[in-house]
Amino acid sequence: MTAALVAAGLGIIPGTAQAADPVPVAAGVAEAIAKASTSEGFHSPADRTIRTTLPGAAAANGKANAKTAAPQTASAAVAAADAGAAADAGANPALAVDVSGTSYTAHGIELTTLITSADFALGVVIDWGDGKTDTVTAQGNAELHHSHTYDKSGEYQVKVTVTDTANAVQAVNGGAFLTPGSDFTPHTPTRLLDTRNGTGAPAVKVPGLGSARVKVAGNAAVPAGVTAVALNVTVTETVDSGYVTAWPGAGYERPGTSNLNYTAGRSVPNLVIVPVGEDGYVELYNGGPEPVDLIADVTGYFTRASAGGYTSMTPARFVDTREGLGAPRGRLAARSAFTTRIGGLQGVPPGITAVALNVTVTEPEGPGHLTAYSGDGAVPTASNLNFVPGQTVANAVIVPVAADGTIKVFNGSWMPAHVVVDVVGYYSKDSKAAFLPFTPFRTLDTRVEAYGWPGGRFRAREYITQGFTPEAATGVEAYVLNTTVTETGGTGYLSVAPSAYPLPAEGAPAAPAGPRPGSSTLNWTAGATVPNLVQASDGDHGVITFWNQGYQDTDLVLDVFGVYQSK
Repeated sequence: MTAALVAAGLGIIPGTAQAADPVPVAAGVAEAIAKASTSEGFHSPADRTIRTTLPGAAAANGKANAKTAAPQTASAAVAAADAGAAADAGANPALAVDVSGTSYTAHGIELTTLITSADFALGVVIDWGDGKTDTVTAQGNAELHHSHTYDKSGEYQVKVTVTDTANAVQAVNGGAFLTPGSDFTPHTPTRLLDTRNGTGAPAVKVPGLGSARVKVAGNAAVPAGVTAVALNVTVTETVDSGYVTAWPGAGYERPGTSNLNYTAGRSVPNLVIVPVGEDGYVELYNGGPEPVDLIADVTGYFTRASAGGYTSMTPARFVDTREGLGAPRGRLAARSAFTTRIGGLQGVPPGITAVALNVTVTEPEGPGHLTAYSGDGAVPTASNLNFVPGQTVANAVIVPVAADGTIKVFNGSWMPAHVVVDVVGYYSKDSKAAFLPFTPFRTLDTRVEAYGWPGGRFRAREYITQGFTPEAATGVEAYVLNTTVTETGGTGYLSVAPSAYPLPAEGAPAAPAGPRPGSSTLNWTAGATVPNLVQASDGDHGVITFWNQGYQDTDLVLDVFGVYQSK
């Protein structure tokens, strides 16, 4: 595991803050990005070069023969004859091009061009396949290196053309480059798995330490070639404590991280963004000792076809029914929905295709569930979070947005409940950041002295800062994290936001805290273990702040699942 390499700086710093010495920016994130983004590339060797004679070749050769035809000495005549023969055969017969492309970012290509040529001046044109070209010159044998960034994910035909004008000959080579990053397509929430009734798998509980396979590619209109999927995973009918881990399944090692945690008698949902295996499946592992039922609803998927990129934002509250913000004041009535506009408000542009939310239910008067969906769609059968009377529950949601910028939230309970909606980012055709999934790894666990953590609990009303983006990782828009609080001493909630300040230098005083966020990422009660997915921006300084907004200490665990990158 590379977990220990990621934490770049930590501090617990309210008031008379005492900060741990920052750990130098480490290689974990850069290593993960490099590994995720270098899996694609091409190499077209020199023997695949297409060599053509330009239209002016005959004239050039005739001109060369004419120049050597004037009577001179015998030796000059022989030289002239040799020159004419060389011109007829082409004076640069070895001209060839070897081209290879690879990448270290979601949208970038690093191109290496190896030219084999006699010592003539050459013109080189690189066609990147997206309507853009670069033009350079070379002389004889040459090795050229160029970089390019594509605006969107996709496959691009890269072509290098080398022209020897003096000898009227041209050589062409290239290949197809597939960007490592993937774009997002929203999907109407649709159930792919329900072990209670046999949807997508036999109607039998998933055994303890066993797993269920979920068919994604080719299922419910999700296309073949899908690289990752956004699933809302719910565990229910639990009789003991445990956890669930999602991973690509066959051919991949199951990571040591978890996506959601559960206790006896509770139904727990969590949004999961997970790579899809080459066979089109995702696997869900039950890490508990006893059987459970598992439910998985697709809410979107990632492909290398140009679709929606991601734009992060500092979490902003759009709806709070306790105050009448974004929806009528008062609890959302039983079996009813409200419509609220997202596109065009609070810095979110119109024309977005989907939105990343944190949806919270609070003060419910009975058990039930909430479902978020497009403002012009029908209520889906899938749910985003489940609750019991009096419980406060938050869950990350990615939901399609109607053409008018609206979404709806449906209360599936037979009793009213308050609803809070925070926006953390959005997807649109104008957004450039593509998703790069990682093999998940842990960056922090306050229960142990590791990952650069000095030890000790996550103290009440305090915060932890972590530096994420190393210098080598350019164009990072946001990180996909799983946050888990455990061993809680009372009620509280977690806020996650980019830091307004850089990490301090080693030995320097801690940076100021910045404003305390008003949004929530997850909520907990005493003795609970609560997970939630977070798509968090690290701001202008590569630093994310995690706030314990409760009045009792707790423990915090952070796992990294991927990154959105615009380069």
